[in-house]
Amino acid sequence: MKKFGVVLLVLALVLCICLLGPRLLKKVGADLGGFSGGGDYGGSGGSDWGGGSSSWDSGSDWSSGSSGWDDGGNGFFFFPVGSTSSDSGDGGGFGNLLFYVVLIVILIMIFSRKNQHQATPHAGTAAGAQQTPGSKLLPMSEYAKLDPNFSESDMREKLSNIYVQMQNGCTARNIESLRPYFTDALYQQFDRQIKSLVASHRINRVDRIAVLDVTLRGWFQEGGDDHLVAALKTRITDYIVDEETGKVVSGSDTAEKFMTYEWDLSRPTGAVTELAGEVTERHCPNCGAPLSVNESAKCPYCDTVLTFKDHDWTIYAVKGIAQRTVQP
Repeated sequence: MKKFGVVLLVLALVLCICLLGPRLLKKVGADLGGFSGGGDYGGSGGSDWGGGSSSWDSGSDWSSGSSGWDDGGNGFFFFPVGSTSSDSGDGGGFGNLLFYVVLIVILIMIFSRKNQHQATPHAGTAAGAQQTPGSKLLPMSEYAKLDPNFSESDMREKLSNIYVQMQNGCTARNIESLRPYFTDALYQQFDRQIKSLVASHRINRVDRIAVLDVTLRGWFQEGGDDHLVAALKTRITDYIVDEETGKVVSGSDTAEKFMTYEWDLSRPTGAVTELAGEVTERHCPNCGAPLSVNESAKCPYCDTVLTFKDHDWTIYAVKGIAQRTVQP
């Protein structure tokens, strides 16, 4: 009876791998930051795809204060399987057998229901990351009092361009040129994603990139910094291919994903926007050489990595608020 129980355990493990394996692969987020997942999330379905009330379980909140993806406490878990003592007799063996059977049935039921939900994605979707509460934000019209040179239209255009560069950098597996636009911590998180793709011989292709809307929701001050909160709505196709064969291993090269993000940008309180054409002399913080941060993310003399953080906006945190997939 015990040998039979072991056989059933092996079968149960194989079943788990067969059922979970492909889904775990699909659950891995793509695009830069991993916000584009295998299933839709956020909002309330239908035409409303810009909401979200809680953290997405695939880690849709990347910030300068976190270490990377948060799996929400999920992972592998183990159950006690009855008595293992030699004097448990047939009763213990029967208990083990019953447990294995129940486990297999439960797994089949869970994934059968999951498949049904995937067939009708708008019937019920996971929650996206929580947006910054509006009550925390001050209107952008008031920011002109602190920075008369600040232009909302210029900022929207800038964020739109950065988003396109981010996704192109994700496909190229090189985001070094974007280094000045991120805080140190956030850049390191994105860079780890790129290195992981290189190590696994995978290419995350992000195509048909379009920024549909950029809204500056407001601003606040915290910890000696000004924070600017922006909502971006975009469209992409997002999939992962094998580096050698070019075969799609995850995602779809035809399905369009309509994404909603929230970006939190920061800069030291008191910093002001430079006027167009205004020349500000800057020097490398390491060797003191004169340089232009706009031209490169590294000092051309000593290769020190540069950032805008001391004089201009840098992206402090990125959240995935919602995703809606439209099949061709």
